[in-house]
Amino acid sequence: MRTPSILTFCLFFSIFAAPECFAQSEVELKDSFKYPPESSKPGVYWYFMDGNLNREEMTKDLESMKKAGINNLIFLEVGIGVPRGSVDFMSEEWQELFVHAVREAERLGIKILLGAGPGWCGSGGPWVKPEESMKHLVFSETEITGGKKLNIELPVPEQRSTQWHTMKDPYYEDVATYAVPNSAVPVIEDINEKALYERDPYSSKPNVKPYLPALANYKEPENSKVLVPSEIIDVTAFLQENGRLIWDAPKGKWTIIRMGKRVTGASTRPSPEPVIGLESNKMDTTAFRNHLRNYTDILLEKTAPRKEGVGWIGFHMDSWESGAQNWTEGIADEFKKRRGYDPEPYFLAYTGRAIESVEITERFLWDLRQTCKELVLENHAEFGKNYAHNNGLELTIEPYDMNPAGDLDLGAIADVIMAEFWSNGFGFETSYAVLQATSISHIKGHPVVAAEVFTSNNNQAWQLYPWAMKSQSDWALAHGINRFVYHTFAHKPLGEQHRPGMTMGPYGVHWDRGQTWWPMVDAYHQYISRSSHMMQQGQGVADILYLTPEGAPMIFTPPADALEDNEMIPDKKGYGFDGCSPKMLMERASVENGKIVFPGASSYEILVLPNFETMTPELLEKIILLVEQGAKIIGLPPVKSPSLVNYPDCDTQVRKLAEKLWGTLQSPHKISERKFGAGTIYQGGKLHNSSADELYPSYKNTIELLAESGIPEDFKSENNSIRFGHRKTDDRDIYFVSNRTSDFQKVNCTFRASGEIEIWTGTTGETRKITKYTTQNGLTTIPLEFFPYESYFVTFSGSEVIPASNQEAGNFPVFTKVKTIEGAWDVSFNTKFGGPENIKFDELMDCTEHEMRGIKYYSGIATYRKTIQVEKLGNKEYYIDLGVVNDIARVRLNGKDVGVVWCAPWRIDITKVLKEGENQLEIEVANRWINRLLGDRQEPDANIRTVKFENGLLGGKEFTTGRYTFTIDAAMRSFNFTEPLSSGLLGPVTIQETKKIQN
Repeated sequence: MRTPSILTFCLFFSIFAAPECFAQSEVELKDSFKYPPESSKPGVYWYFMDGNLNREEMTKDLESMKKAGINNLIFLEVGIGVPRGSVDFMSEEWQELFVHAVREAERLGIKILLGAGPGWCGSGGPWVKPEESMKHLVFSETEITGGKKLNIELPVPEQRSTQWHTMKDPYYEDVATYAVPNSAVPVIEDINEKALYERDPYSSKPNVKPYLPALANYKEPENSKVLVPSEIIDVTAFLQENGRLIWDAPKGKWTIIRMGKRVTGASTRPSPEPVIGLESNKMDTTAFRNHLRNYTDILLEKTAPRKEGVGWIGFHMDSWESGAQNWTEGIADEFKKRRGYDPEPYFLAYTGRAIESVEITERFLWDLRQTCKELVLENHAEFGKNYAHNNGLELTIEPYDMNPAGDLDLGAIADVIMAEFWSNGFGFETSYAVLQATSISHIKGHPVVAAEVFTSNNNQAWQLYPWAMKSQSDWALAHGINRFVYHTFAHKPLGEQHRPGMTMGPYGVHWDRGQTWWPMVDAYHQYISRSSHMMQQGQGVADILYLTPEGAPMIFTPPADALEDNEMIPDKKGYGFDGCSPKMLMERASVENGKIVFPGASSYEILVLPNFETMTPELLEKIILLVEQGAKIIGLPPVKSPSLVNYPDCDTQVRKLAEKLWGTLQSPHKISERKFGAGTIYQGGKLHNSSADELYPSYKNTIELLAESGIPEDFKSENNSIRFGHRKTDDRDIYFVSNRTSDFQKVNCTFRASGEIEIWTGTTGETRKITKYTTQNGLTTIPLEFFPYESYFVTFSGSEVIPASNQEAGNFPVFTKVKTIEGAWDVSFNTKFGGPENIKFDELMDCTEHEMRGIKYYSGIATYRKTIQVEKLGNKEYYIDLGVVNDIARVRLNGKDVGVVWCAPWRIDITKVLKEGENQLEIEVANRWINRLLGDRQEPDANIRTVKFENGLLGGKEFTTGRYTFTIDAAMRSFNFTEPLSSGLLGPVTIQETKKIQN
C-alpha cells in the first residue's frame, strides 16, 4: 500500500479542522501562543430542548459564543422532560431554523458538527423500519414428549429488552427451529454478554466487564450435558406460517427452540417527541444509508451551497448508548466469509447451551462477537466516515460507553477522536475514556484530541465556574485533551429577561450566556486555547504501550498503580503510557532503534502484553516480527487461540510460535530475559505474580525494567504534587506542568530533556527564560514555584551545548507590596436581580454578610469603584492583587480594560496604565446564580409572579416563579442550598511591584 505524502496528509487535515501540520518557528509558535489560532479554540454542545427554538435567540447564542472565544459546536436536540415547544424536529420550520444556524455560523466563523440522529446518541428515527433496525436473534422454548405427531403452537419469542422502545405493532421473523434433548440445559456463563444481547454502560453500572475473560484452560463441568450435532434436529421445515409445529417427534423428552429476529428495542434517545423511533441497524450499510437519506441528505440539500471551513463542517457520533445487537441480514454469509466456517450448527449457543463442548462454544461466541465488531466498524463507522467525506464533512466519534465493538478500534476510525469526562463530584467516573482517546491520537498521529468536558448531573446546580474547574481542566490537558467541547450550552429561546433561563433539563455544566460570569469567561477560554495549541504540537511522549486482549467488547484500562489515586481525575506517573488494540498494532506498528513506532505518530520503549493465555496466530506472528526487529516486550506465552477458526490446528500453530519466541511455554519463577533477534522478551517472577484479576503486570514492576535499561522517568517532582504532560517536536520538548494541590508549592522538578529553557504562561501568553537549573546525563532539574492549581509550560529547545549548571538569580519574580487599598468603595449592582443601583461599602466585605437582602442574595456583576493615590513610580512592573475574589473579576484602571482575573495568584499586570498621582480603579466582580436562586425560594421573593410564553415555547404553560429569576424545574431538582455562597470582592486589594523581566 502506498504511504500518503506529508503534503497529502496536511492537506487532508487542513480540510478537517486540525491544526497546522507544518512545524512552526520559535517566533511563529510564540505568536500563536499569545494569540491562539482557531484550531485550538474550545467548543460547546449546543443543545435544543424538544421544539423550543427561537430564530433571533439562536443568533444571540452564536454571537455570544464568538465573543467568548468559542468557535465550534455540536448541534443536538433532545427531549428530557422540558415542556415541548412548537417547532417539530425535521419539520419545514425546523429545517429553516437549521439553515439559519448554518448561515449565521458561516457569518461568524463558527464550525458546526451535527449529531448523527435526533437525541444525544445513535442514528435513528421514526423513518427507520423494523427490518432496518438493530436486531437480536431471540428464542422461545417449549417442552414436549415425543413418540407421536405434534400439532402445537409455539410461542413467539419475546423482545429481549423493553426498557427503551416497545413497538405498537411488534416485528418478528422466524429464522430457525430446533428440537434438542431436554437434558441439554444452558451452561454458558454470562451468555447475555457473550452473545451480545446486552452491553451495559461501563461508566455507570457496577460489574460491567471491560473485556470478556479468556477460557484457555477451561475444564468441562462434570455431569454437564452438552449437545452433540447428531442430537440436534432441525425442524424449521415443519413450522407453519401461523406458528404451529406439525412434526412426527421421536420418542423422548424434547425442548423445541423457536428462533427468530426481533428489534433490540434500541431507540433514538433521549429524542424529541416527534422523532422517537428505532435505531438503525449498525451492521448494515443499506439501513444506515436509508436513515441518512431521511435526515442528513435533506439538510445537505437545504444548506447548499455551504461555505468551506466554517458553518456545517462535520458529522458527530456521540457516546455509544444503543447497546449491542447480535443479528443482521446476511450475518451467516458474512460469518462464513470472515471466519471460514458455517455458524448455523452453533446457533443454539445463543441460548446458552454448549455444542460439542463448552470450550468450542465459547470459541464460536468469540468469533460471533468478532464478526459483529467488524460489521459495526465497517458498515457503520467506516461507512459514516465515507459518507461524511463524500459530502465535504469530517467525522468525529465518541466511542464509549456501551460499545460492543471495542472502544479503541471504533474511535480510531474518526477524523477527530472525542472522549468525555464528567465534572469532578457531579457525575460518573469516565477518566478511562480520556486515556483511550489520547491513546488513539498518539498511535494514529492525530494532533487533535477532543473531549466532551464537564458533563454534570443536576446536583451541580450552577456551582461550577472557571476557577473551580481549573484543576480538572489541567488534568485533561496533561493527559493530552487539546480541544475542549463544553457540555453544555443550552439554547436560550426565552430571552435575556428570563435568567438563568433554559437549561438542558437537569444536566450541565451550564456553559452559556445565561451565566452571571459569561461576559468574563473569555479569559478562561484564552487560557484553554493557548494550552490546547501547545498540546497540539508535535507528538505525545510515552514509554509504555499496553496491548489490549483480542476480542470484543474491549475497554482499555491500565494497571491500577499506573495512576495516582485521585478520585475522578487520576494523574499519570513519571512514565507515560498508552493503550493499543491488536488491530492497531498489526496494521501500523514497526520497530526503529529498539522502539515500537507508528508512522507519523508516537514511539514506545516497551510493549506489555495482557495476561491472557489465548492469542490468534496472526497476532502472535506480528509480535514475533516486532521482537525480531528489536522490540522489548513483557508477556506470557499464549497456549491457545481464542477462536474456532482452523481449530484445532490453530492451537498447534500458537504453541509452536510461542515456543519459538519464548523458548518454553512455562513461566519461570524469576524474571527471565530472553534475547530473540534484535529484541528482548521478559516474563516470569513478579511480572506475573499479581492478582488473577489484573490484566497487566504492575506498573511498578514494569518501570523497574525500564530503569534497569537506562531509561529514566520522563518527569518527577520531589513531593509528587505536580502533574505533567509531554509533547515533542523536531526541535523542542514541551512539558505542561500543573500544581495538583490547593497549596503554594516550591518544588524541584526533573525533566528528561535539556537545552535552552523557557516558561510559557497560559493565562497571559507571556514567555521568559529560566536561569536556575542543573543538567546531568540528559536530565534537567529546575526549582519551580506554583500558586494553588497554577500551571504553565516548560520548554527545552536548541541543540547547542548547555552549561551543566546555571545558578543565576531565581526563576520567579519576587513581589513587594507597594500599597494596600483601604477605606470605602462605591459599589453598584444590577437592580434587575435585586441589588441596589449604588451603595457605599465602608470597607470590603462578603456580600452575604450584608444586612440588605438584595445584596446578601444578589447574583450577577457588582462594580466596585475607587479613586486611589500612587506615589512615585520606578522602572519596575506593577500589579494589582485582588486578594479574595468570589468568583471572577474584571479590572479597569483609568478607563482602560486591564483584563480578567479568574485564578490564582489573583493579580494582573497594570504597569502600562498605572500613573503617579490619582488613578480611577473599577473592579467588576461576578458571583454565581446560587445566591439569587436561593433568595427567590424564600419569602418575600418566592412564588410571587407567573411566567407564560405565548409563542409556543414550553408548551405555552404557566409557571410560578420567584421575583427575579426563572429557570426550568428539572434544573432545580437537586438545589439543596440553605445559605448563600460567599460573594464579592473581599480583598485585601494591594498594589505590588517586581523587577522587570529581562529575556
